[in-house]
Amino acid sequence: MFVPNAIGTFGNSGKNMLRGPRYFNTDFAVLKVTSVTETLDVQFRAEFFNIFNNVNLNAPNSNVSSAQFGRITSALDPRILQFGLKLLF
Repeated sequence: MFVPNAIGTFGNSGKNMLRGPRYFNTDFAVLKVTSVTETLDVQFRAEFFNIFNNVNLNAPNSNVSSAQFGRITSALDPRILQFGLKLLF
């Protein structure tokens, strides 16, 4: 059982003995440049963040005095898609 350590002491738990959940993220981008004139190009971009939509959980609550101690109560962002159009001259 974990209890707060005395003021001015380090406690007796080992270093890095608690670990959070794994983290896996893959981002992907596709670009296409099309010439409009000799000096003017248009670039289309499609960007995918967390393309496989894996659930990446945040670290467990590490506040010993909290009722939520050791619980994971939130996650990171889901899959996000972003499209862009750029004029190059």
